[in-house]
Amino acid sequence: MANHKSAEKRARQALIKNARNKSNRSKAKNAEQKLNEAIEKKDMDLTKKLFVSAQSVLAKVAQTKAISKNSAARKTSRMATKIAKLVKGNI
Repeated sequence: MANHKSAEKRARQALIKNARNKSNRSKAKNAEQKLNEAIEKKDMDLTKKLFVSAQSVLAKVAQTKAISKNSAARKTSRMATKIAKLVKGNI
């Protein structure tokens, strides 16, 4: 346990930051899952809308450093690849 006033404050800040990061990572995962479900259903209109929103969510989460920028870019790229395959009819 923290012994100094500054250490106690830092511990409080860490709890708030951890909760915020967990929430942001959860938002990103939910956006990915919704997109994957739309891809499986082969619903192009919904897929396009969800891709734009998922891309936005991932960028925002990466900006807050809850996930790394490279991780967000990788996930966005993989989602775009899945959508491209769906458009071509390979899925």
